[in-house]
Amino acid sequence: MDKPDTGWIERETRRAHSDLPEIWTLLDSVCDPEIPVLSLFDLGVLHDIRQLGGCIKVSITPTYSGCPALETMRDDILKTLSQAGFEDAQVEVCLSPVWSSNWMSPEGRRKLKDYGIAPPMKHCRAGDTPDAGIGCPFCGSHNTARLSEFGATACKAMFTCADCKETFDFFKNI
Repeated sequence: MDKPDTGWIERETRRAHSDLPEIWTLLDSVCDPEIPVLSLFDLGVLHDIRQLGGCIKVSITPTYSGCPALETMRDDILKTLSQAGFEDAQVEVCLSPVWSSNWMSPEGRRKLKDYGIAPPMKHCRAGDTPDAGIGCPFCGSHNTARLSEFGATACKAMFTCADCKETFDFFKNI
């Protein structure tokens, strides 16, 4: 299991030392189709970019192996690359290592909260969906309760805030 924030640091380091910084920057425009305020990089799905011969290979790791948005993500990456003149490109889906909420960028966590989704809790074990301590993204209260293990998508749980009475999704720690 990743230590908290380790996955994010490893991806940021890989990006910073890449020979293809313009492609990383270009793909910052590709957003998650289910949470359009998050780039695939901020979500932690965009894992690596390599050039093999004349082919650009993009590695993505979905938040869940059965993610319904996987094909849309792949198509959006290929379309963005093609429009920028990179016709020879491939997207490979990597299921190992499995995606972790530790791969989400600090900016991605902030964007989630601003969008009304409680971000995964830092320093929480993978798989934990605590019933207490989840901050409401609307009012900041921790007087919240889980309504359902699953929210709008399998990677989120549904919570309610006893103070502001809002219902919101919590992006699970995975």
